[in-house]
Amino acid sequence: MNIVLAASEAFPFCKTGGLADVVGALCQQFASRKGNKVLLFLPHYRNIVRVSSLKVVPGVYLIPIGDRIEQVSLSYINWGNVLVFFVGSRKYFDRPDLYRTRSGEYPDNDERFILFSRAVLEGCKFIGFRPDLIHCHDWQTGLIPAYLKTVYKLDAFYTRTRSLYTIHNIAYQGHYPYSSFLKAGFHPVDYTPEKFEYYGGVSFLKSGIVFADNINTVSPNYAREVQTDAAMGFGLEGLLRSRSNHFCGIVNGIDTEIWDPELDPILPLGYDSSEVVEGKAAAKQVLRKQCRLDMVPSKPLIGIVSRLDYQKGLDIVLNLIERTCNRVQYVVLGMGDPMLEKAFQSLARNHAGQVSYHSRLDEDLAHRIYAGADMFLMPSRFEPCGLSQLIAMKYGTLPIVSRVGGLVDTVQGYNGSNEETATGFFIEPFNERGILQTLDKALNAYKDKRLWLRLVRNAMRQDLSWDKSARAYLELYGKTVI
Repeated sequence: MNIVLAASEAFPFCKTGGLADVVGALCQQFASRKGNKVLLFLPHYRNIVRVSSLKVVPGVYLIPIGDRIEQVSLSYINWGNVLVFFVGSRKYFDRPDLYRTRSGEYPDNDERFILFSRAVLEGCKFIGFRPDLIHCHDWQTGLIPAYLKTVYKLDAFYTRTRSLYTIHNIAYQGHYPYSSFLKAGFHPVDYTPEKFEYYGGVSFLKSGIVFADNINTVSPNYAREVQTDAAMGFGLEGLLRSRSNHFCGIVNGIDTEIWDPELDPILPLGYDSSEVVEGKAAAKQVLRKQCRLDMVPSKPLIGIVSRLDYQKGLDIVLNLIERTCNRVQYVVLGMGDPMLEKAFQSLARNHAGQVSYHSRLDEDLAHRIYAGADMFLMPSRFEPCGLSQLIAMKYGTLPIVSRVGGLVDTVQGYNGSNEETATGFFIEPFNERGILQTLDKALNAYKDKRLWLRLVRNAMRQDLSWDKSARAYLELYGKTVI
C-alpha cells in the first residue's frame, strides 16, 4: 500500500506534544510491514532537527493562497524505511516556533496550513507518488480530505486515493473567518452547514470530519465521550454522531525503543520489573540531586510532565501541593499558561527542597522523572488518550489520573481488592478534595511495600507498545481504501 502521513509535527524532527510522538511512531510501524511504502510530509520549520543529510528535490511548485501564488520547495531525508518530505516556505515556516509566540498564535496560521495542505497534495504529484491513502492528523491537515472531495475530485492522479482523519484533541479546531475559506480556494457553493460553514466561519477540523472517508480518534472511550458529552465534543458531537459508522477509537501506544527503563541510557541503572526496586532507587537519587530536593529516602516523590493549560487540570493541584509537600516531594516539568508557570515557580521558591519546577522542554529530565518518581499525577479535565500515563507505567511509576478519555482505557484503578490487576489510581470525585483523597489512598498503598511492589510490577508488565494499535490502524486502512 502507498501511504502518505501528513502532520504538523513528528518526533524526532519537530515536537510540541504527544501528536509528534504518535505520528513518528506510526510511520515506523507502518513502514516495517511488508508491502507498504510510507511517506511523511512535514512543514520545514526553522528548528527541524536530525536533517544533516537533507536532500533537495530539484525545482519549485506553486500553491494558490487566495489571489496570490506562493512558491514551495521540497527536501527529504531517508528515515529508516520512511521517506520524510519537508515542505519549504521561508515566508510561512522559517519562524522561531511551530505555531505561536509567547503572546499568542501566529495570525496567519490559516494561510500556513492552507499552504501546507495543498503542498502535500501537489507535492505527491511533483514527485510522482500516487497514494492509496493519505492519513491526516488534527486540524492543521483537516483541509486535505476536503480538497480531495472538492478541488481534486476530478483529478485523475487522485482517483483511487482515500483519506483517514485522526483527531488527537478535538478542543483544537482551527477556527477562522469566511475569508480563510476563500483563501483556501473552495467554491462558495460548498459553504453550507452540511459542509464547510461553521458559525459564520470555517473550522479546519470540521472540514476533515465532514470529508474524510474514515475518521478515528486516539482511544475508544474518548470516541464515545466526544459523541455523547457536549463538554467533551466542543460543539462537534452532533456531527460525529452523524458519522458514527465511519468513526472509531484506537488507543495510542508508546515507542518502547525510546521508553524502556532496562535499556534507557539516560538512567543511572537500567531495570526491568524484577529489578525495579534497585533501579528506581538509583533513579530517584539522581533526580533528587539534579532537582535539588532534600535527600529523604523514605519520602515518596510525585512527578508531573505536562503542558500547562486548562485541559491538564494542574490549576486544581496548586493548593494541594502546598498542603502536602511536608509529606511528599514534587518534580514538575512543563510550560504553557504564563500564570500557571508563575504559580509553579512560586511554589518551588517557597518550598525549596520539596518542590522543583522546570519550565522548558527537556527530554532527558522527562526520562529521569518517569523513572525516579514513585507516582505520576495527571488530573486532566479531558484526555483523548494520553502518553504520559503509559510511559509512567512502563517505568514503574504509578499514575494518579482522572476517569476520562483514554485514561479509562489504559489504567486499571486500585480499589482495595484488585491488587492482581491494578496499575494506578483514579481520581474520584474530580475536584481538589477528590485529588487529595486519592493521593491519601495512594500514599497508604505506598506504605505497604509488598502491595506497592505488586502494583508497580503489574504496571510494568502491561503491553504498551504500538504493535496492537498499529495492526488496528492497518485494518482501518484496509477498510478505508476498499
